[in-house]
Amino acid sequence: MNWQQVHITLPKDRLDEIEGFLLSIGALSTTYKDAGDNPVLEPLPGETPLWPELIVTGLFEQKKNMNSVMTILARHFPDLVITQEELEDQDWERSWMKDYQPMPFGKRLWVVPTNMDAPDQNAVNLRLDPGLAFGTGTHPTTSLCLQWLDQHDISQQTLLDYGCGSGILAIAGLLLGASMAEGVDIDPQAITATNENAKINQVSDQLAVYLAANYQPRQFDIVMANILSGPLAELAPSLSAYTRSGGRIVLSGILDEQADAVRTVYQQWFDMEKAIINDGWAMLSGTKIV
Repeated sequence: MNWQQVHITLPKDRLDEIEGFLLSIGALSTTYKDAGDNPVLEPLPGETPLWPELIVTGLFEQKKNMNSVMTILARHFPDLVITQEELEDQDWERSWMKDYQPMPFGKRLWVVPTNMDAPDQNAVNLRLDPGLAFGTGTHPTTSLCLQWLDQHDISQQTLLDYGCGSGILAIAGLLLGASMAEGVDIDPQAITATNENAKINQVSDQLAVYLAANYQPRQFDIVMANILSGPLAELAPSLSAYTRSGGRIVLSGILDEQADAVRTVYQQWFDMEKAIINDGWAMLSGTKIV
């Protein structure tokens, strides 16, 4: 069976209106993507930011009268660009992942979609699909943290992933030898995603995940926070308190030009190293001295 799609270009403040209308006239599902070149940066936990302009796609069965659908859409939204497309039958559950491929991070670690074979069976292979929460390794901020984990001996270390999203950093740490990890986030979707990904990677017994409001902190050998510079600065006293004396902190989600300011804040508690830069993003790390 073939399928049909309509594509509608619109400003982000009309997303709910258009998405709801497509579903009301028989769309089986809707998806959306960037209509221009406006990358959404890796967000704060709990945020789901949108591009300024979107292309919303509605999927319809072949038997649907698309002439009628196009007429209705043109009548209700004469100011929007609307196009139609017929598609060959395919596995819709997996086709949206076609551009998501196994990715290496350093010498040992790979992030591999669950529907694909690992390119290196002898590597440390973290199984992960894009899902409800952010963090798949594709963004430079996550990549920098994964490379840090790959490059350091973290055997039998304890790890806190603050703002855990998909749980990718905590799970990677466990697969690379950490003894236990905890994840904290303000978004319930992140808790769900992290627990599911922990099951897939068989580390559930080593990983506990908490909503920030319910978290009872303790000290860790490694504290990682991949969020944004503003929250990192605000959280500095707390993240410092979560790091044992001599422990290490890893901070990401920082624009290159923001690195010095964040580094200065954390120097109150840590011997901070030089920032590592990737595509305009910085990662900071340091060792607790007080």
